[in-house]
Amino acid sequence: MVFTNWAGNQTSTPAEVRTPSSVEDVVRAVHDAARTGRHVRMVGTGHSFTGVALTDGIMLRPTGLSGIRTWDPDRVTVLAGTRLKHLNEMLDQRGLALANMGDITEQTVAGAIQTGTHGTGRDSGGLADQVTEFELVLADGSVTTVKPGEDLFDAARVGLGALGILTAVTLRVEPAFLLHNRRRRMSLTGILSSLDTMTSANEHLDFFWVPHTDACLVKTNNRNPGPARPPSPFKHWLDAVFLENTVFGAACALGARVPALIPRINALTAAALGDSESVDTSYKIFTAQRDVRFLEMEYAVPREHLGQALRETRDLVERMGWRITFPVEVRVTPPSTAWLSTAYGRASAYVACHIYRDTPNPGYFAGVEEIMTRLGGRPHWGKMHTQDASYFSTVYPKFRDFVELRDRLDPQRIFTNGYLETVLG
Repeated sequence: MVFTNWAGNQTSTPAEVRTPSSVEDVVRAVHDAARTGRHVRMVGTGHSFTGVALTDGIMLRPTGLSGIRTWDPDRVTVLAGTRLKHLNEMLDQRGLALANMGDITEQTVAGAIQTGTHGTGRDSGGLADQVTEFELVLADGSVTTVKPGEDLFDAARVGLGALGILTAVTLRVEPAFLLHNRRRRMSLTGILSSLDTMTSANEHLDFFWVPHTDACLVKTNNRNPGPARPPSPFKHWLDAVFLENTVFGAACALGARVPALIPRINALTAAALGDSESVDTSYKIFTAQRDVRFLEMEYAVPREHLGQALRETRDLVERMGWRITFPVEVRVTPPSTAWLSTAYGRASAYVACHIYRDTPNPGYFAGVEEIMTRLGGRPHWGKMHTQDASYFSTVYPKFRDFVELRDRLDPQRIFTNGYLETVLG
């Protein structure tokens, strides 16, 4: 079997593929890997753009470890292979919800947590920050439940699968709630002059700058007592399916064939941006449909450097004459206590650059990466970057502690792969 990720830029051929349906099956796979001198990795749904999930040894597919194990009004224990979209539905059926989440829901719970997946929030952080305990299979085959107060808790929440295999996670939940979503067009110039005000005034701020224009689509989500005012089925289809996927995909394909048209295409996109509002169930507001395949690089910078990062990115695109179809997305999160969270110890802003998959542009990513690293940026573990352990040791205060813990827990490197050898050394 050849494993290929969603974007099609990462592949591997594992020696063996298993689909565990219990913790005991995972333990058996770890023992077998140790006995035969192979590696073992639990793969998610392939939504990472890096090689974080790849292995040449035993690949564990997560589909047999799915569903809710236990739940009560303030926490839920879910099996690691559960897809986020199914978790949302199961929580909603019980009148519960996560406080915050990203906009893609195809990932597994474990994959999203281990790579530091995040949404946007003034007060609430990513999935790893909503974890209250988790079950981990270690390299010696033992099974441990990890709780706050232990080094392993803060190390392994965003652990890249390097410290063990996550088999179940307990997440903090709350009563289901409504969000008031407002979408409006603003100028990048205007946003740059009011970043602090916009961030502090909204529980969830997310905006997209359209390259080659001064236009941005700004999304704000704030809790609302109701009643719900969801978009009509037609309006949802028009915006979420037809315009944001079908039409946008056609525009990307046209730009790939005739790059000179991209600035004009983007100008039309900017002109079509309009204002809209709705009030709906939180997970339906947080999440979006993404059908157009792309490559992505995302860096977290200290929030106070966001304005500079955006100005330099805009100036770089204009100076180099690149033709960029995809918008640049910006989000924010509060500080995290997970050692390898991109938001560890600091309020952070995320700048995400995308390229249509059929027209890769390494120069664009390299140029933006130079800006972000100069500002002390930390790349998303599941998105494209060129950094290694020597860089990470300078931007993560607990990096050496993480590596030392890994040395103790997995001295034979049962859980390693090429990506981990690069980023952890």
